[in-house]
Amino acid sequence: MYSKSGLLSSAFVKEFEGQQTGLYVLANERGSEITITNYGAKIVSLMVPDKNGNLIDVVLGHASIDEYIASEEPYFGAVCGRTANRIARGKFTLEGKEYTLAVNNGPNSLHGGIKGFNAVVWDVVKVSENSIELHYLSPDGEEGFPGNLDVYVTYTLTDDNALDISYRAVTDKTTILNLTNHSYFNLSGEGDPYIGDHQLTLNADFYLPTDETAIPYGEAEPVKGTPMDFTTPHAIGERINDDFEQLRFGRGYDHTFVLNKQREDEYSYAGLCESPKTGIRMEIYTTEPGMQVYTGNWMTGRFTAKKGHRYPERSAVCFETQHYPDSINKPGYPSVVLRAGERFQSRTTYKFST
Repeated sequence: MYSKSGLLSSAFVKEFEGQQTGLYVLANERGSEITITNYGAKIVSLMVPDKNGNLIDVVLGHASIDEYIASEEPYFGAVCGRTANRIARGKFTLEGKEYTLAVNNGPNSLHGGIKGFNAVVWDVVKVSENSIELHYLSPDGEEGFPGNLDVYVTYTLTDDNALDISYRAVTDKTTILNLTNHSYFNLSGEGDPYIGDHQLTLNADFYLPTDETAIPYGEAEPVKGTPMDFTTPHAIGERINDDFEQLRFGRGYDHTFVLNKQREDEYSYAGLCESPKTGIRMEIYTTEPGMQVYTGNWMTGRFTAKKGHRYPERSAVCFETQHYPDSINKPGYPSVVLRAGERFQSRTTYKFST
């Protein structure tokens, strides 16, 4: 069976490490469609209408499970964890004990280590026409993290053309947790070569400057007067090559923006991105305190992906709602500590219109 995005469901059926993978096709009453694979809880395609009513696939990805497993872009559409983003030098101390993680991004640990939540098979708990719930049990000691952690993620494609992502988790021992979805968006359609023309507005007066290894120094700095200022609309590419140290470090945008909130876990507006080509607008809402904006600066275009497309540098933008990078080593940041008996909950929504 083919999805509206042209994906063949059978290309996602595989036994991987003793578990079954598949492709799950969800649709709403307006005819929009999302496909999910339980390998990495990944969003494979997301079809929403453009200004002419044509369905456009707005997320980058692969056409088969084998391509995902071998991908040089292992985070396409994935849930990243146990801790999304970076932990400096792969070390942290929790309740007096030091933990050491795999170093897989320069001198730091990234997105859960060598085999994060993006590279495991999740259990499918339940599926309806427009929603799927997935579960993963991360065992005590996996990738160096303490505690058995039960994680659930639910994707819902609502009838007002919003993708709603909700997470919940419990642990039996104090651990750290920072979850995000790492979809690579191009609102002109996956395969379009450049997101520089996308207009972006962010509800963020501050951002986190980093060192050259993408670890924040600590204190947030005002965006005002810098190329990081998206408090009013700017094309993503307008200032991306400015002679500004933070943009040189990241080869473009790859920074956490501190979202304007009344309180830390408030579900609120984070930003708006729009393609002038398709007229597709995406509003972002989240309970998370920060959002990493990454403009695909390290993409290579070396491989062919969906519909034979290649994905060169800056052909996508990621909006990773999350807690801040290296939070466990920065006492002033919102806490990523989860204790036994506590329930972690988080929600992010990407709402589409024209």
